[in-house]
Amino acid sequence: MPTLSITTTTQKELPTLYELLLLADPDKTQINTYLKTGICRIGTLATEIVGVCVLTQTNPQLMEVANLAVSPNYQGKGYGKVLLQDAIKIAHSNGASVIKICTGNSSLNQLALYQKCGFRMQHIDHDYFVQNYSEPIFENGIQCIDRICLEKKLY
Repeated sequence: MPTLSITTTTQKELPTLYELLLLADPDKTQINTYLKTGICRIGTLATEIVGVCVLTQTNPQLMEVANLAVSPNYQGKGYGKVLLQDAIKIAHSNGASVIKICTGNSSLNQLALYQKCGFRMQHIDHDYFVQNYSEPIFENGIQCIDRICLEKKLY
């Protein structure tokens, strides 16, 4: 696997990232909300952006991965894991004791990745996607209804 270069993006680069960000969150309004306060990290191979990760500081002890997406051509090659490991380091360096990530009940590959990276399921927000998104979301032939929240303790 070629080495992924990870950097913090600038405000000027944000408009070019929507195509990627929308892979993980189909609501541009929600994306705009967490981009205002979040740390946006991009993963590049040579000059091509292949992944993005947005972290937000929920409180002094908790950071949340608000968005993690990898271009379809690069999925399944370990780049999501590299971006997630970078997010864990950023959270730790910002003094957080816990990092959180949430995903849909239908996001089977994401649930596996997060658990492989040491995240543990904490709670389920029942009907979250039905109540907060205007259009139904389907992945893997399953309707995305509930939000699964996972956390990893940082020591």
